[in-house]
Amino acid sequence: MTTVDLAAPRRGQSRPVGRIAARATVLLLLIGYAAVSLYPFLWMVSAAFKDSIEVVRGGHLIPDNPTFGTFTETWNRLNFFDYFLNSVLVTTYTVVLTLAVYAAAGYAFAVLRFKGRTALSRMFMALLFVPGVTVMLPLVVLESDLGLLGSHWGLVLPFVNGGAPLSILLMTAAFSTIPGELRDSARVDGASEFRIFAGIYLPLAKPALITVALLTAIPTWNEYLLTRVSLNDSSKFTLPLGLQSLASENVPQYNTLMAGALIVVVPVILLFLFLQRYFVSGLVGAVKG
Repeated sequence: MTTVDLAAPRRGQSRPVGRIAARATVLLLLIGYAAVSLYPFLWMVSAAFKDSIEVVRGGHLIPDNPTFGTFTETWNRLNFFDYFLNSVLVTTYTVVLTLAVYAAAGYAFAVLRFKGRTALSRMFMALLFVPGVTVMLPLVVLESDLGLLGSHWGLVLPFVNGGAPLSILLMTAAFSTIPGELRDSARVDGASEFRIFAGIYLPLAKPALITVALLTAIPTWNEYLLTRVSLNDSSKFTLPLGLQSLASENVPQYNTLMAGALIVVVPVILLFLFLQRYFVSGLVGAVKG
């Protein structure tokens, strides 16, 4: 005769309740973390639309009398257009050079076979664990010897070099997922190696290229330390240095400072939102590769 365990359904029913409670706890923790993380950003946006008196007085996040005058003052009086243009130029040069150099390097590591390929690839991957600040002094000395210190190229070239490990890793992983039969067919048709690279592999690796571009553009746009060390001519300052000049005033105007910070942040946010699906696809492809 079979014995029925009457307690079994109760234990089975407790499991969904436990899972729901665990998920609810995690959700509450995530909501709390999101609130703590978003509040400084919301305060920055709010302060940028307030006048100098209201922002010091404090109070709620919604401005009593929202104004765009702070942005106009920040943009015109502090030459923010020049800083903005300098940041655009440095970031554009860095992204273009990074894509050109490391897309070719990723293709070589993923497709071509040459002596020392594995050792060279591992060397680049090891550089991921080297903190950038540890090479700051040798880098500045080298730039001085080459006559690049104080110029935008003194920023672009170190930025391109610093992005090598991660860029090569992502591009190698992306090219490794492309079937080798495509290359073999193109070679049979008489295509050169460059034509195969530019006409077949690059278009198929579009998500990885956009991912590398984003991972290069965002830190380049926000870089402060190397820019502070390298540049001493205010006409060549980028946005982070322009923002720092606002913070170093004798009597800082917090609404002007927050408006400048918003000018720095908004282009990066818009760029990420516009390319988000490609960014996620590129990371997923790199993980699978």
